[in-house]
Amino acid sequence: MDKMLYVAMTGAQNNTLGLRAHANNLANVSTSGFRRDFEQARSMPLFGETFPARVYAMSERPATDFRAGTLQETGRDLDVAIGGKGWIAVQAPDGSEAYVRTASLNIDALGVLRTGNGLPVMGNAGPIAVPPEQKVEIGQDGTISIRALGENPNVLAEVDRIKLVNPDPKSLEKGTDGLIRVKGQPEVEADATVQVTSGFLEASNVNAVEEMTAILSLSRQFELSVKMMRTAEDNSSAMARVLQIS
Repeated sequence: MDKMLYVAMTGAQNNTLGLRAHANNLANVSTSGFRRDFEQARSMPLFGETFPARVYAMSERPATDFRAGTLQETGRDLDVAIGGKGWIAVQAPDGSEAYVRTASLNIDALGVLRTGNGLPVMGNAGPIAVPPEQKVEIGQDGTISIRALGENPNVLAEVDRIKLVNPDPKSLEKGTDGLIRVKGQPEVEADATVQVTSGFLEASNVNAVEEMTAILSLSRQFELSVKMMRTAEDNSSAMARVLQIS
């Protein structure tokens, strides 16, 4: 009976892990630029001295869905999104280079250009610093131009250029911090063909209906696994009573 109990237990445990993955996707349905995680479960036969009569379950996150989300117009000059393929380079909290698809940019008190969650945006030679200005404009190629304090409206100065990259999607992976990195490469060369769209943010690529359907399906499977565990317990109790009678 313990064999049946452990088989059912692995099913319930990995259904819970799958539920966490889909719940995380659903929780980020309105997070700009979020990329949903795939989830799958597979059977793991138990090999030993005899035939593999028991099959355990194992849940895993095999990949991330890198399909683009829809662009939502905000009208804000410092909101940018990638138009087509590509990524915006930012500096992760650990100092490494990471990538995002969209960002609601801000300029902090020190003049550093940062994303909405505080990550410095990378330029030609490191994080971008913007001098005191009256207005900031971001071109399609990522060029940042400003009208300095006291200058005429038609006088613009180029400050830096946002580092835009276009690595192979197969080499991308999402870290536990939610940022995208390239496997085995600390940095990627800039790609001049990548363009950004100012005044827009990219929505999450999560489909709420699909995630809810997956959560309901996994919940039913979890209930079935728990029922099997209770059946195993009942069988064990019945066997104990038979042994007591004998």
